[in-house]
Amino acid sequence: MIGPPPAIWPQSDGAPVSCQEKLKVLGDNYAELGQVMQDAFEDALLMGVDERAMRRILIAMVEGLESPKRV
Repeated sequence: MIGPPPAIWPQSDGAPVSCQEKLKVLGDNYAELGQVMQDAFEDALLMGVDERAMRRILIAMVEGLESPKRV
């Protein structure tokens, strides 16, 4: 299973996010995404996808995320 969220969510300048509302949203998103990823991973394995291949596929998805900050 997915572990607990990070103790610190660093900003681009290295300072931790400190706003309690933001920390709540980040924690909720972390838990929700972890569950969705776990479900997708288990489904893939049950359907015969190689475990290492599925891990590579999920990593590639994360690496392919586009930043909204890019111009």
